[in-house]
Amino acid sequence: MSVIDEIKKKAKANKKTVVLPETTDMRTLTAAEEVLKEELADVILVGKKEEILERAKGLDISSASFVNPAECEHLNTYIESLCEARKSKGLLPEDAKEILLSNPLFFGATMVRVGDADGMVAGAINSSANVLRAALQVVKTAPNTEIVSAFMLMDTKARDMGENGCFVFADCGLNQNPNPEQLAAIAASSAKTFEQLIGATPRVAMLSHSTCGSAKHADVTKVVEATTIAKEKYPQYLICGELQLDAAIVPEVAATKAPRSEVAGQANVLVFPDLDAGNIGYKLVQRLGGAQAYGPITQGIAKPVNDLSRGCVASDIVGAVAITCVQAAALEAEK
Repeated sequence: MSVIDEIKKKAKANKKTVVLPETTDMRTLTAAEEVLKEELADVILVGKKEEILERAKGLDISSASFVNPAECEHLNTYIESLCEARKSKGLLPEDAKEILLSNPLFFGATMVRVGDADGMVAGAINSSANVLRAALQVVKTAPNTEIVSAFMLMDTKARDMGENGCFVFADCGLNQNPNPEQLAAIAASSAKTFEQLIGATPRVAMLSHSTCGSAKHADVTKVVEATTIAKEKYPQYLICGELQLDAAIVPEVAATKAPRSEVAGQANVLVFPDLDAGNIGYKLVQRLGGAQAYGPITQGIAKPVNDLSRGCVASDIVGAVAITCVQAAALEAEK
């Protein structure tokens, strides 16, 4: 069973409600049909019901809920909630109403904020910046969150590596050049995410072009410092660095380059030194290695609001919905 099938199984066992605001996109509607068919989640589609159904001819999305912002009976509640979220900016009710009626991302995020949905998935037709703006401005960060970051769940064909071929890659979608403290926090968030989604022990590799002092450079020093901070602040996790990629995931290389490491050769969480490396890395594994890539999925938001690549296909959206459900269940269990 693939990793996404395991996650779908968890989603079915604790069914949640996910809002999909990008209903002008056929991939989203196709994904909604599949989510409903597999009974992974209850689905809310934002927009005029008749227009959505006309666009979705040939698809069975009849069991979805449809919410037209202009006719929503809870609109006043959403206006109040959005004003509360943006009170530091002095948002007025009339301006909040205009935002909610014109921006499906903010409407969906407000539904999540007030609890009418457990999570949101978007990004098929919107930039990551726009999706994350709605998440951060409306839903806000989770308590005690040091930094919001984004990870990719990678299901590779290398079943002898990672966790039966499964990895979490971070940060692949949000933080351009995290400093050591931020990189350490990303490592801890990613380890926690791995536990929630996969249910296995995370083994975190702090990646670099150097292994255990083999190179000297400011970029290497950053990763070394991040590793030291992470080990001190998050002793509950197995974290090692700095490691080159091959030392992190190939036992034979690890035996030579980092023989005393508990992580080297068997890492399943890969923390990249910056966004360039993370984004390039996951796309290489996806496009050349044939891996399934789910994300970028956010971590550190008060409730799950998850992004998609604009190059996604419907199955990617289905996977993101399942992940969102498992995240929502984990957050609920923590309360």
